[in-house]
Amino acid sequence: MCDTFIALPPATKDGTVIFAKNSDRPAGEGQGVRIYPGTFHTAGAVLQCTYIEIPEVERTHTVLLSQIDWMWGAEMGANECGVVIGNEAVWTRFRPGPPALLGMDLVRLGLERGATAREALEVIVSLLERFGQGGPCAENDPGFAYNNSFLIADLHEAWVLETASRVWVAERVSEGVRNISNRLSIRSRHDLSCQNLAHEVRRLGHSCDNEPIDFAACFSAAPVEPEPGSREEWGARLLAQNDGSITPELMMEVLRHHESGICMHGGFETTASMVSRLPPGGDPTHWLIDKPNPCRASFRCIDDFPN
Repeated sequence: MCDTFIALPPATKDGTVIFAKNSDRPAGEGQGVRIYPGTFHTAGAVLQCTYIEIPEVERTHTVLLSQIDWMWGAEMGANECGVVIGNEAVWTRFRPGPPALLGMDLVRLGLERGATAREALEVIVSLLERFGQGGPCAENDPGFAYNNSFLIADLHEAWVLETASRVWVAERVSEGVRNISNRLSIRSRHDLSCQNLAHEVRRLGHSCDNEPIDFAACFSAAPVEPEPGSREEWGARLLAQNDGSITPELMMEVLRHHESGICMHGGFETTASMVSRLPPGGDPTHWLIDKPNPCRASFRCIDDFPN
């Protein structure tokens, strides 16, 4: 229940990269803007994520996070190197696993450990393959669990990473626009994948001989095409209508869009929002809202975050 957007030149008005996301969570759940400084760690240090411990790395980057109060990970954020990441809940043919890494943990880990979008992607998939993903994704609902997709970007490129348990594919976006919502969207066009992709496809009863693997068709529990009038379809249309003139302010208006449901109200609501501008030859700028409903709140520029 989120929407994440990216616009790269020539879709943006001033040649920058613009990232945006609404975090849609159970109504009333707290989510705050937090900055964690980069740190050097001793050899053998252990990191406690939301549910499990993993080995710490020697050095982590300073990160700006939109962090749910009860969990270690984050719905979206940026790091001092100019990498931005947001995640989406997706439902696949694999049952959610036992408590492991949450998608939100993987967002924070990618930001803390990745100096570029590609490096952050590699961090996420290596940890996904080693430790898996799973565990309740809501504080008071043990049955609410899901797999994850991610939109990862820096000044030069963006990656859409989609997962089903420990299986994954990634699509590189080097220009134009892309948006993701709550379903697998990568079909046969993927630039990277896990080594055992073909094996997992055959294990589910699909043939993958002499033809590209359609990831969404093989692994999705939902329809492989966006439903007419869905938030995903609306988001793609709003970006396409403004191709060549997208600005941070326009992205903010997309996040406030009501007819589409992108600005969500109800039992699930938009609890936080983020827009980032990544310019060539300059420092990124990040605007966040840490309260429900961007239609009723103002974006705050985070001036004290080091870039």
